[in-house]
Amino acid sequence: MATPQTPARPARAKQKRGEGQWALGYREPLNPNERSKKDDHPLNVRARIENIYAHRGFDAIDPGDLRGRFRWFGLYTQRKPGIDGGRTATLEPEELDDRYFMLRVRIDGGALTTAQLTVLGEISQAYARDTADITDRQNIQYHWIRIEDVPAIWAKLENAGMTTMEACGDSPRVILGSPVAGIAAAEVIDGTPAIDEIKRRYIGKPEFANLPRKFKTAISGQPDVAHEIHDIAFVGVDHPEHGPGFDVWVGGGLSTNPMLGKRLGAWVPLDEVPDVWEGVISIFRDYGYRRLRSRARIKFLVKDWGAEKFRQVLQDEYLKRELIDGPPPVDPAVPIDHVGVHPQVDGKFYVGAAPVAGRVSGGTLVAVAKAAERAGSGRVRLTPQQKLVVLDVPEAQVATLSAELAELGLESKPSPWRRSVMACTGLEFCKLAIVETKARAQQLVADLEKSLADIQDGLDTPVTVHLNGCPNSCARIQTADIGLKGQIVTDSEGNQVEGFQVHLGGGLGLDAGFGRKLRGHKVTASELTGYVERVVRNYVTGREPGERFAQWAARAEESALQ
Repeated sequence: MATPQTPARPARAKQKRGEGQWALGYREPLNPNERSKKDDHPLNVRARIENIYAHRGFDAIDPGDLRGRFRWFGLYTQRKPGIDGGRTATLEPEELDDRYFMLRVRIDGGALTTAQLTVLGEISQAYARDTADITDRQNIQYHWIRIEDVPAIWAKLENAGMTTMEACGDSPRVILGSPVAGIAAAEVIDGTPAIDEIKRRYIGKPEFANLPRKFKTAISGQPDVAHEIHDIAFVGVDHPEHGPGFDVWVGGGLSTNPMLGKRLGAWVPLDEVPDVWEGVISIFRDYGYRRLRSRARIKFLVKDWGAEKFRQVLQDEYLKRELIDGPPPVDPAVPIDHVGVHPQVDGKFYVGAAPVAGRVSGGTLVAVAKAAERAGSGRVRLTPQQKLVVLDVPEAQVATLSAELAELGLESKPSPWRRSVMACTGLEFCKLAIVETKARAQQLVADLEKSLADIQDGLDTPVTVHLNGCPNSCARIQTADIGLKGQIVTDSEGNQVEGFQVHLGGGLGLDAGFGRKLRGHKVTASELTGYVERVVRNYVTGREPGERFAQWAARAEESALQ
């Protein structure tokens, strides 16, 4: 006799794990960073720095402030000297910490007066052992800062109209803007008023200073601020019916999971940019993923939702109105870095000059300010390519200013290598780094200027070379022609040495994409110059007429890329 079978139970649907989104009710902190922010709002740390730590010294600093909340005011401990890159991932934070700090100054749009530039240089000379780097976030970055000196530094900066607030941390960081806003014939619209209004309304406001992760913004009337790799970007476009305004992009970013931003397909007039910015950052605050730090950038939310849903939520829940559809920005024929001498719309000129990989000094900044003032200029700009631009130069003063800048190590007619090499902070100061970058970039430029002198005049556009000390891509390795990601590699004799994973053919604009990573191909630091020289020569001899490096790298045989 057959026994009746028990009906099979329906499969239980697997419950999706919460991502820590506030808007969906996940308010309990899910990792140490979120707990720290809940325990005490990071903006409150300033009072402790001024009233306690600056008086009692480094040993009095609470670890939660030291490795967390300090970042909201631009402060990171720098790497203790003498720790090699192979030990970066094996040591505890307190073992890597030096008793000195890196300090970033927030310079939105890279906009400075010569008086402000002088103050920046003087602070470097007085408190930072004359260190000063121009970053690709249009910041100035100091090193060797003592906690005892921070209040005095803040006072000098703020008296000159500058700040370090929200230069780092899970906050709206410095807003990138065109270095030539308001004076460039090529720009569709000047984004400076929107940058200023966002700063006035939102920077330093507690309700926008506890985000899942950092939030990077770019606003420009032309495509010169790497808009494709920002959390939010506004790029100048001319609407056929409504005139000049901005195209909106969201969800870009690099690091270990690079993603290009998505167009929302929306046109926004200048006076509405701050409102749209507020809506997007509010979505990030409320719906952003707070469970895992590795998935906490807005790019992961945009990837999961898609641009259409993101725009709908922005309109329905935050703006309470429809956005106007609009056209995309025009891709530039060549990358824009503002190096060289260029006419302004008012008849004057701007002079863009290149240090090597952003490395300058306090003394250099003071000297640049004085040279600019002698030339009749009162305005200087930092660029997203680690360069410096002097605005408003009368034609009669251009040659003299260019010569003075060159004497300071800032070339307005640089070699392709000085012009195109970028580097992050690297092993010298950064606790995340595995290899040295700044000094290596300087040596690489000097070597290539000699070894490739015979072909550099034939390079109609520079081949960009970006060096990064770790996988985090602060120097944008995935969007360089030759991107170099620092790691420990094995040399021909079996030794563990500093080296790089190679990325080839990345780019923005016409060549927007992350290029080609050769499987298993790594270069030791000692082989770097020879490798770059070999690949560039292969490009020059193997390209089609007018073919850009990214196009060539995409089709070239692997043997030509190794």
